[in-house]
Amino acid sequence: MSPEMPPPCPLGMSPVGVPSVPQQCPHGCPLCPLAVPPLGPPCPPSLSPGVSPLSPAGMPAAGGLLCGASGLALLLAATVTDFWVTQRAPRDPDSLGLWRRCQGGLCHPHPGTPALWEATRVLMVLSVLSAAVGLTLGVSVVASSCWRVRARAAGIALLLAGLLALLALGLYTGTARSLLAPAHAAWRFSWSYILGWVAVVLTSSAGLFHLCAAAKDQSPESSEETSA
Repeated sequence: MSPEMPPPCPLGMSPVGVPSVPQQCPHGCPLCPLAVPPLGPPCPPSLSPGVSPLSPAGMPAAGGLLCGASGLALLLAATVTDFWVTQRAPRDPDSLGLWRRCQGGLCHPHPGTPALWEATRVLMVLSVLSAAVGLTLGVSVVASSCWRVRARAAGIALLLAGLLALLALGLYTGTARSLLAPAHAAWRFSWSYILGWVAVVLTSSAGLFHLCAAAKDQSPESSEETSA
């Protein structure tokens, strides 16, 4: 008399009631499904962790933070200092900034400025604010659950800061020459003006770094979005 065979397991269930994967033997005879240990629920895309400095996207993000912080510091220094142009004179050297004119160590506000110079001030202030927003978003990338969105937003804000500063410097270059004529030959662009150009390069580079970090992500969330 043949021994009794145990009843077949339900499809997709092991003898102990664990979700499993069905399997068949080489001869085609049905077997009890092979039990697979539970792996736990997948992490929802909205709860994905922030970017790690050691991940492929972490290095561009770190470079973006470094360039963004340096660019913001230089933008602030260029905006508030009074050495955009200086006059070479044996006595009482004269210097001009966006807000004041200094002569012999004494500084006073400009009595009047042309409209293009006012536009330069506004563009520089907007550039500083945009760089500050971009840097704040870049810092929040590390701990944010939706870090790619913030990385893209930080990149756009920093690129905008570089563009605004570039427009401001271009306006100032043309305005200063016409404002200081005919004695413009005695004036030279000074270190505050140069800091502005360096800040343009740094903030623009920071924006590109953040956009590159968002594009380099290889997490499962990106794969699901691509397949969908």
